[in-house]
Amino acid sequence: MDQRVDNERRPDSEWRQDSERRQNAVPDRASEPAGRAPPKKQMSWRETLRQRRSLVIAIAIGAAFVLLLLVLWWLHARQYESTDDAFIDTRTVQISAQVAAAIVDVPVTDNQLVDAGAELVRLDDRDYIAQRDQAQASVNNLTAQIAEQQAKIEQADKQVAQAHGVLTFAQQESERYQGLAQKGAATTEQAQQYSSNLLQSEASFAAAQANAAAIAKEVPVLEAQLKTSQAQLEQAAANLSRTIVTAPVSGRVTKLTAAKGGYAGVGQALMMFVPRDVWVTANFKETQLDLMRPGQPVTIELDAFPDRTFQGHVDSIQSGSGTAFSLLPAENATGNYVKIVQRVPVKIVFDQPPDVLLGPGMSVVPTVKVR
Repeated sequence: MDQRVDNERRPDSEWRQDSERRQNAVPDRASEPAGRAPPKKQMSWRETLRQRRSLVIAIAIGAAFVLLLLVLWWLHARQYESTDDAFIDTRTVQISAQVAAAIVDVPVTDNQLVDAGAELVRLDDRDYIAQRDQAQASVNNLTAQIAEQQAKIEQADKQVAQAHGVLTFAQQESERYQGLAQKGAATTEQAQQYSSNLLQSEASFAAAQANAAAIAKEVPVLEAQLKTSQAQLEQAAANLSRTIVTAPVSGRVTKLTAAKGGYAGVGQALMMFVPRDVWVTANFKETQLDLMRPGQPVTIELDAFPDRTFQGHVDSIQSGSGTAFSLLPAENATGNYVKIVQRVPVKIVFDQPPDVLLGPGMSVVPTVKVR
């Protein structure tokens, strides 16, 4: 009763404040579901970074390390130019017969390594021996004829000298008797006789000179025939030597088709020959040639020998792209044009001859140090 009277005596403002404090003090249990925890306070990103400070530092160090590795890799990689469009190259030789004959022996076999000058194929040489002997006999005969003709020339020269002596004596006799006849010391008949002897001596001297000239003119004819016979002898000797086919350089026998008992025609391929001197032809993009120069070192990797590397150097760079020298070169003077990066062949030679079996067409990955 007293409490109610006391409440009634309070001002309305105090009553409202007291009621609000009671409502705030007692939670509204009906509005909150049972068993739910009060919501947590959200942290700012600064607080999150502060709590995970060690993780952030580790990520930053890792990113800096990766960036450093990328920079080092770029600084290293920019010093080199590489391509996988490269292969072993050489100038293969087609071994063919230069004379027609039966094959009597093939002393080599497939993929055999031979030295320069080694016998590869033997052909039947009997016909060529006969041709050589015949040409030699012709040369010997003409040589003897020339020697005989020289002796005839000497004899004719002596005859000319003898006729000249007789002519001189006849001139002297004729002059003497002509003088005596004029003085009356000799008869006219004697003077005429010696004049006739002089004419005969002059005719004999002219005949001797003509004979000597005719004999001398036969020598050039015989010498020309001798040169022809000597040429035939050289041709016969060359054909005889071609019955033995030899290796032009050291290398390996490949694609052997010659067989004993077969017949080889002129120009017929008997085998292919791969020289031991090989190099690398690398088709670099034209954008990779800015700093490439002859003499720069090259590291060569072979697909056939992945565990080994070989050292070489740039020998030369072709003056033009590969398509410029192809069978059907590109024609860019057209209405529709698409720019394509061209490739330029670069010749790379080994510093030391490789101690492994290499053949043309084998895949290579060369890396040129351009800086």
